[in-house]
Amino acid sequence: MNATKNLLTNLCNLLVCACEAFRYGLTFLRAILCSRAVLAARLLAVESQLAACKQRIDSKKRPRPRFTASFRLLWVVLSKFLDEWEDLACLMQPATIKKWHNTASRYFWRWKSRSKGGRPPISREMQNLIYKLSKENPLWSPERIKDTLILLNYDPPCNDTIGKYMYKPRKPRERSTTWLPFLRNHLDISWAIDFFTVTTINFATYYVFLVFDHGRRRVIHFAITRNPLMKWVIQQLREAMPFGLQPKYLFRDNDGIYGNGVRAFLDSCGIEEVRTAYRSPWQNPFVERFIGTLRREMLNHVIVLGQGHLERMLQEFIEDYYHVARPHQGLYGNTPVLQTKQPQILGPSKLISIPVLGGLHHRYIRVAA
Repeated sequence: MNATKNLLTNLCNLLVCACEAFRYGLTFLRAILCSRAVLAARLLAVESQLAACKQRIDSKKRPRPRFTASFRLLWVVLSKFLDEWEDLACLMQPATIKKWHNTASRYFWRWKSRSKGGRPPISREMQNLIYKLSKENPLWSPERIKDTLILLNYDPPCNDTIGKYMYKPRKPRERSTTWLPFLRNHLDISWAIDFFTVTTINFATYYVFLVFDHGRRRVIHFAITRNPLMKWVIQQLREAMPFGLQPKYLFRDNDGIYGNGVRAFLDSCGIEEVRTAYRSPWQNPFVERFIGTLRREMLNHVIVLGQGHLERMLQEFIEDYYHVARPHQGLYGNTPVLQTKQPQILGPSKLISIPVLGGLHHRYIRVAA
């Protein structure tokens, strides 16, 4: 839309300049054909009007006139053919005409050196392929993308053309992996910690602290308190890591409860702290997903009476159901705590259901009939 508007504007300006140039040409022809007396009279009339305009401009009664492009071009041409052009310029300074000449020269050479065509554009399919590969693999260079396309039996363009159509993020940044590949590459050696709140029947708020294992989607430790403090968090981390059982990376958010003491404790244990960005819970997805599962499958169906009641329900849900009976898609259908495979039953069999949380969930065991 903007390109069409600009094109129409340029065409209108060009048409106006052509009309004015045609009018100047007619004036010049009429001056040649008329007699000397008529020409002298016309010059006198024009010079008298110019003198009046110059007087009003010098007295600052009116602003200076705005000259059109054709008028400027006319005076550029006159400055080339008239020796006394500086004396004839009454409404503008000679330096102004020289400036117009420089501008006209710049536009002329810009038009003369314009692009007259280049390499033929690549197909839309190839553009989409380059964009897709570069977006899904931010570490790949144009050379790597070209080699990959060759392996896929495509005819890729040169490296410079590939770089032109690669995905470019909004803000320039150093090449690095995204959060999801980073988490997947460090699942077995990374844990996460987080808080969530539970409201009891008398509207008291309890804070539940979780230590979560990324590798097996397992709850390492949990604790409940009414007043979470930094020292209390450090003590819970000590209890979650007995006998040197600790991760290499620990993911956490920017909650003010942790403070600098938690960071110092992790540094003393040789654990690298990974802090998520502000208001970005998706950067700590596994523990956030567990909290959502806990709310959907237990907390939304019960009324918590107190801290002891909440602790017993969490213990039963985690140890008797979530760890040993609930399959997890991220573990290819396995449970967080690996179970020994039951022996195959050749004859008739039946299922024995074991209720969990008063029948809210069930565990099943297959036995011979």
